Amino acid sequence: MPTTTTVSKFTCSNNRMRNGWLFRAQLSNENDPLLQSAIDSASLQPLFVDPYAGCFVPPHTRMDLENPLKHYCIATKFIDDKLLRTVSHLDGLKQVVILSDGMDTRPYRLNWPSSTIIFDISPDRVFQNAAQKLQGVGAKVPRNCLYLHIPLESTDIQQTLRTKGFNGNRPSIWAIQGLPVMTLARFEEILLTVSGMAMKGSIFLGELPAWLAETEFGSKSSTEEWMDNLFMSNGFKASMISYNDVAKSLGKVVKPGEHENILFVSEQLQLSEDQMEARRAEIQNVEEDGDEHSV
Repeated sequence: MPTTTTVSKFTCSNNRMRNGWLFRAQLSNENDPLLQSAIDSASLQPLFVDPYAGCFVPPHTRMDLENPLKHYCIATKFIDDKLLRTVSHLDGLKQVVILSDGMDTRPYRLNWPSSTIIFDISPDRVFQNAAQKLQGVGAKVPRNCLYLHIPLESTDIQQTLRTKGFNGNRPSIWAIQGLPVMTLARFEEILLTVSGMAMKGSIFLGELPAWLAETEFGSKSSTEEWMDNLFMSNGFKASMISYNDVAKSLGKVVKPGEHENILFVSEQLQLSEDQMEARRAEIQNVEEDGDEHSV
């Protein structure tokens, strides 16, 4: 029999392609596929310590926690740990960008170090629905941290991030999990946006739908080659992460075989647009100083 659990209502009390990757469907909450997908993902979170996940699902919801759902939870734990380890080693302002379905509870449930600023890029209607529920149960980000929402529907994601205070001359870590990615072209636009914003040495990690690889996902080598080509063309060196290896490190077991997502970590190898602009300004200043001395 599949393993199931019940989420009680009491869980809540405890617990650059501008214009590219956008969509503006006007749907009610009851018929909204983005909202329903986010709720489905949130319902898996109780496998880990998440005092807020139950706020997103109806009382007494039954959930199947068998394989492939375990892969999602294992990936969530892996991303959590990588985010916290990375920001803990950054000096000064710590920039985290989460590309999510709008119901990501990481800003509230993780123990972020002081001076962390978290940017959430997600569908606005889902985010607003989740924010209302979280506010109702008293969810708060850690003290001396800042949490800012960037609507996925924004006409210029990069400029909106800058307006909110993102600095491409400082390190950042980006995580994607749950963001609705409809096509390979849309993800390439997302990757281009991250590439333009993330400072050299920054980290981009998370989960991607396996069908993006455009290969038969039984061939690990072909998927890795696809990942290398796609990420390297945007300035990132990427590595696929084995769900089985992560599971073992957590003392868990997942059944072998196909699963629906690709878990990855990548590092930015090139300068961000802000770094390039700063470099051009420095060169211009040097040239102007040279002209003044030569007069």
